[in-house]
Amino acid sequence: MLLLRKPGRMRWDYTQPKGKLFVSDGKVLWLYTPADNRATKMKLQESEDMRAPLAFLLGRLHFSQEFRNLKAQAEASGLRVTAEPKTENLPYSKVEFVVTPESCIREVRVTGFDQSILDFTFDGEKVNPPLDGKLFEFHPPPGAELEEGGQ
Repeated sequence: MLLLRKPGRMRWDYTQPKGKLFVSDGKVLWLYTPADNRATKMKLQESEDMRAPLAFLLGRLHFSQEFRNLKAQAEASGLRVTAEPKTENLPYSKVEFVVTPESCIREVRVTGFDQSILDFTFDGEKVNPPLDGKLFEFHPPPGAELEEGGQ
């Protein structure tokens, strides 16, 4: 389940692997992996592996400033927008977004320079649902190993 609230707040509860969690309060991003009981804390703007999809989903991405070679192609599921970053300082070579005719995001795909692909598919979008602010706070479980990254 993915919950978003502007500016920059996010909670992403994974079903696979079960218990994996991303939480952001708009300034700090936490990644928790239960398999090794480790929580990693980093500044949101320095979370390189998620920078493109998070920035877009949280309304912080300016296509005309950040990207070049924008292309749009109609598909059965909506409009696929493909673009390349203007700078090589980012950890990806291409981004793709599929947007439905109702302006809902259905897919975000990020291709890394190493040809790895992060592919996110969304369904059941609800606009502005009431959400408790505590959902965007993270408290490490007892005994979790804490790691500072990008600080």
